[in-house]
Amino acid sequence: MSSPAVPLVVGRHRATTVRTMAPRRSTTPVTTGGTSPAPAPRRPVRRTVRVLRSLGRVVTSLLVVAALAFFLFFAIGPHVLGYRTATMLTGSMEPGIMVGDVVVTAERPKADVAVGDVITYAIPIEDHRVETHRVTEVIRGEDGSVAVRTKGDNNPNVDPWVATLEGDTVWEVQAVVPKVGSVIRALRTPVLNDVILYGALGAVLLLGLGRIWAGEDTDDSDDDDADDAEA
Repeated sequence: MSSPAVPLVVGRHRATTVRTMAPRRSTTPVTTGGTSPAPAPRRPVRRTVRVLRSLGRVVTSLLVVAALAFFLFFAIGPHVLGYRTATMLTGSMEPGIMVGDVVVTAERPKADVAVGDVITYAIPIEDHRVETHRVTEVIRGEDGSVAVRTKGDNNPNVDPWVATLEGDTVWEVQAVVPKVGSVIRALRTPVLNDVILYGALGAVLLLGLGRIWAGEDTDDSDDDDADDAEA
């Protein structure tokens, strides 16, 4: 039995080129043990640093605003607007004015003083200390002088003196700022002065380090973007 005839292909033929795909380079490092270590969590750490840095900026901004407001109110305001501030040291006017509160006083004509007003004045006896008490009686002289008797709201008795108001005006309480006086007195202690000084230096140092870290993070981000582009 004869074998089947093989068809004869006549003509010119183009050689078929077989392309082989080179294996993709793996970016995951392989250890000698054959296991691939987990990639370092660089992006979550960088995100956490950014969040902490943003929080630090917010806190710093709030502290700067508070310090500026404190400075304007106690250092600039009395010279520009003409009011005075004083810290309440006793509880004689509680509960309206507590110990550590700051009273804000403004000038008014002494001829307008009336019973019920809360004024700040120098007492006429002992050390002539400044008191902030409520007027209980107004005594007007024929010569135009004005004297008052006062009492602390929390005291059982009227003050044992009659105070003649000097000058043409008297300082009347216009507002009360709670507890700020205690903060001012605390800031004057040597320990807190040192804390504020070294705290300010530490804040400056942290801000400087934050700027350095910000620069490093920017460089790392650029490197990562370049690696991703090459891949």
